[in-house]
Amino acid sequence: MLVVRRRAAGVAMVLAMLPLSLTGCGLLEVFGQDPDVTPTPVDDGPDRARERVQTYLDAMKAKSVADGREQLCAPLQEAFDQAATGPNGDFAKHFSVSAATITDVRAEGADQEVSTSITVKVGTRSTPTKILFTVARAGGQWCIAKEAPGGNTPPSPSGEPTPAAGA
Repeated sequence: MLVVRRRAAGVAMVLAMLPLSLTGCGLLEVFGQDPDVTPTPVDDGPDRARERVQTYLDAMKAKSVADGREQLCAPLQEAFDQAATGPNGDFAKHFSVSAATITDVRAEGADQEVSTSITVKVGTRSTPTKILFTVARAGGQWCIAKEAPGGNTPPSPSGEPTPAAGA
């Protein structure tokens, strides 16, 4: 009987010490549970930036001012309301967007730069143009913070980024 109690006590002691020993020898780290390391969140910036700009481009094609406005950061929305349908606005009535593609997405500090190639059609004349959108996180959401002519050239086949247009 004494032998059984000693075995039970020994097993209980081993089981009690097991978590401490796993932490000490790093086995929890092997299994992805290192208590000293905070998990890094997945960077969703490039995907969210691409989605925001694609939705904006689709709104330009459809001439949906409300959908375009929704993609912008709050500080740009007032200026957008004044200029969107003006003579040079993205949603001007005298031209249409016949093609719009995203050509490159890359990080620029905490923001994302999204380069696009857009074909604008006025009457029978089509003109290709490049627009660079800066997409930023504001209030926990990604939104378009800036729009400017130009854009980044997609990476070369070797994977090395090429200089920005006009740089």
